[in-house]
Amino acid sequence: FEISKPHWKLKQYKKGDFYNQHRTVCKFLGFIIEGVFRSYVVDEKSGEEKNVFLYSGNQFVVTFKSFINQLPCDYHTQAMTDATVVYIHIDDLLKLYQQSHQWETFGRLLAQEAFNIAMDRTESFFFKTPEQRYLDLIKYHPQIFNSIPLYHISSYLGIQGPSLSRIRKRLTGK
Repeated sequence: FEISKPHWKLKQYKKGDFYNQHRTVCKFLGFIIEGVFRSYVVDEKSGEEKNVFLYSGNQFVVTFKSFINQLPCDYHTQAMTDATVVYIHIDDLLKLYQQSHQWETFGRLLAQEAFNIAMDRTESFFFKTPEQRYLDLIKYHPQIFNSIPLYHISSYLGIQGPSLSRIRKRLTGK
């Protein structure tokens, strides 16, 4: 970690600030110290924002496909709360990969984790009910529920607000 210290920078985000925007290239890998971010797409026909990923404290925030391929992002990534992030530029990270086998290993593990998160997210829509996805969100991101409006949670779960209300009511009654 010592050789990487000069490359990491600290940044404060205000609620609503963008980490990265649609059609721009993601140049930074961030690690969230505190706060919540979302990656979302805007439906071209309806204009509706659809949350694709949620990130919270002690997680990396990155539009990974854009980051590793240095191509424009498919998403907007935005702070949903005030947030603190430490980040590193891709050029510095690539230099670290060349300098250190441990940093190469870090890059591989990071890619594996990003792949697993994307697969879990995709598979959850095929194999899990909205209620199961909601319970997973509680399990893995409990702090999000006190930080963001429920309509963002329902969007992330792929359901409408009334469905989320029914799920919450059903679970509270158990």
